[in-house]
Amino acid sequence: THRWNPNYKKYISMKKNGVYIIDMEQTNQCMIKASKEITQIVRNGGNVLFVGTKKQAKDAIQQAADRCGMYYIVERWLGGTLTNYGTIKKSIKRLLILDKESSEIYDNLTKKELGMLERERIKLADLHRGIKDMKHLPAALFFVDGIHERIAISEAKILGIPTFGIVDSNTDPRGIDFPIPANDDSMRTIKLIADYIADTIIEATGGVSQEDDIDDTPNIELESDDGKTEEPVAIEEKSGEDIELDLDEENEK
Repeated sequence: THRWNPNYKKYISMKKNGVYIIDMEQTNQCMIKASKEITQIVRNGGNVLFVGTKKQAKDAIQQAADRCGMYYIVERWLGGTLTNYGTIKKSIKRLLILDKESSEIYDNLTKKELGMLERERIKLADLHRGIKDMKHLPAALFFVDGIHERIAISEAKILGIPTFGIVDSNTDPRGIDFPIPANDDSMRTIKLIADYIADTIIEATGGVSQEDDIDDTPNIELESDDGKTEEPVAIEEKSGEDIELDLDEENEK
């Protein structure tokens, strides 16, 4: 509890055994609010940039972004990715040139020089693979862990890009436009919320979400940090009704 941020108090339901328990009703409402805003952004033609560079978030963020056709960053966030996007675009252009085996850049080079270009290509490919096709700045930013992604959030704020993200009890939610209180260290919680955001985007673009493919409300068992299985999570369809989340102590910090 010594790590909790006092400004997070409204999202706390109780203190149990020295651990603050996140109020799941608040999480429900925040997810609904975020979903409505993202739906509006996407329907207006905007794109969402998914950001999750911490180990627990990488796979879930990349899979969710790929599924809904949005951009993502799961490797190191490069300072200026948003505020100095012109330079980032030049770096991406360089990557596109290196990706072409027939490019003139490979002509008349020694084996050592070719090896250096290949290492450069691999490095740029890792950094930019999720934004290689991003032509313009995103209209929204979705992230995991407000502390870990503080640079991305600050850049978005400077440019007036709305921020959505999973924030835990050690984070000040006041700097986030649409915070979603939850355990940002749980891989299953991250996947659940990231998939929910992806489904929101898919539905906003007229596609079919994972939820639409399943007749019954999906249940996902969550695993706590000590490896124990928690109660399942159930998400009902986003038709204006509340989302039912039964996470119990999954979102403890």
